[in-house]
Amino acid sequence: MTTADTLPEDMPGLRGAALALLAERDELLRRVERMHLIIRVLQRAQFGRRSEQLDPEQLRLALEEREIASAREQATTEQQTKAPRPRPAPGERKSLPAHLPRIEEVIEPETTSCPCCGGGMHVIGEEKSERLDVIPAQHRILVTRRPKYGCRACAGAVVQAPAPERLIRSGLPTEALVAHVLVSKYAWHLPLYRQAQILLAQGIEIDRSVLAFWVGYAAAELMPLWQRMREMLLGSPRLFVDETRAPVLDPGRGRTKTGYFWSIARDDSAWRGVTGPPAVAYSYAPGRGAEHAMTLLAGYRGIVQCDGYAAYKQVARRGRAGNAVILAFCWAHWRRRFYEIAKGGGAPIAEEALRRIAKLYEIEAEIRGHGADERQAVRQAQSKPLLADLKTWLQTQLARASAKSAIAVAIRYGFNHWDGLERFLEDGRIEIDSNVVERSMRPIALNRKNALFAGHDTGAENWACLASLIETCKLNGVDPQAYLTDVLTKLVNLWPAARIDDLMPWVWAPLRAAT
Repeated sequence: MTTADTLPEDMPGLRGAALALLAERDELLRRVERMHLIIRVLQRAQFGRRSEQLDPEQLRLALEEREIASAREQATTEQQTKAPRPRPAPGERKSLPAHLPRIEEVIEPETTSCPCCGGGMHVIGEEKSERLDVIPAQHRILVTRRPKYGCRACAGAVVQAPAPERLIRSGLPTEALVAHVLVSKYAWHLPLYRQAQILLAQGIEIDRSVLAFWVGYAAAELMPLWQRMREMLLGSPRLFVDETRAPVLDPGRGRTKTGYFWSIARDDSAWRGVTGPPAVAYSYAPGRGAEHAMTLLAGYRGIVQCDGYAAYKQVARRGRAGNAVILAFCWAHWRRRFYEIAKGGGAPIAEEALRRIAKLYEIEAEIRGHGADERQAVRQAQSKPLLADLKTWLQTQLARASAKSAIAVAIRYGFNHWDGLERFLEDGRIEIDSNVVERSMRPIALNRKNALFAGHDTGAENWACLASLIETCKLNGVDPQAYLTDVLTKLVNLWPAARIDDLMPWVWAPLRAAT
């Protein structure tokens, strides 16, 4: 450490000491910058939102509170002034769905006698309005009676209709009730113990363990459907792939262990010439190693859109020997690194990188919904030059930056994945990022937040199976309650295995509508 007593008295010595102090200062500043970045990342990981955009759920909450406050002010004004609320203009309010039952209520005047002459009056018109009503969730008991018929002449002749097959033999629930439990848990993220509390409030005492028993039976029945869906997805020319942690109870150690949900998704809605309906299939694995990625994509030949995780690179390397997998990396992941640096302010290089990447996204927004060939042509003409300029500019900035600085680390990440990042230029079917599959992971995260952990590995596999079917229903605009009720009924009544494809959500819906 340099002190006043150790400073040299000659000018060259003083100059050298000053330069050494400046170098120490620069290194200290770089360390402080790295520490601040680490602190911001940790704070954001624990308390902040998961992307550079405002969390839509948090935004909705803020808007809801503001809208409630505004409505209260309006109601108070109406009460004070006695002014009637203005009617909405024609077309302003959406019409109520035609399939909902209509219960008509006719409000007659106290008297239909003419106020002038006292004679009877006749209807000359009417005003009609519709309001949306609700009957709270109502449980009912289905009583099945099977009369026995006997012949008076033949004592041994007895005829009776066979008992219908049930998912839970000799059990309480109908398939519709089991479907309701599944949808409440995996679509609306309501744990089984809360469902048991809701039932108890209505005087129905069903233990959480009984509900879990129902869910397990349903999972066993639906497992072949889930396995077939995975097979169909692996036949697609392009897939989105991602993974997220899934805490699982480890009874032997009395705590949880970390498993992982792996997701493969298909969504070609961004370009014309759809190769298959949207779908997502989750799989559970006890780890995150490359062997699990290889199992997930075993036999797959096509484009894999993913982040830069090393496990996917090993899949691609092994693919050169027979499993032709082409990786297209996600720009959103790289952009997030620059955002982490820029959000604290005072980071001109990161801010400029974000501006340049934003231009690429503007082009993507313009060509969304166009044909693959057209998308490729526009990218070659407009995005490719921007990408070349971005690479040259980043190379210049990297040469000037400290090798250990945060901005240098972020730039090198992109250069290490450059081939996969620019792959979207070559094929109009490829998206610029893998946000499709990241969105499919949000329901898993919500369930994880509410349920905290899965009971064991088999429970996590059931979770993956049921969540796959329900989320695929959502992607195809299918009511998961109606779907699971009908499909469970068909499966327990020995639906033929040769027609299992008819039970896929995107096939089931039009067949259901036709019948």
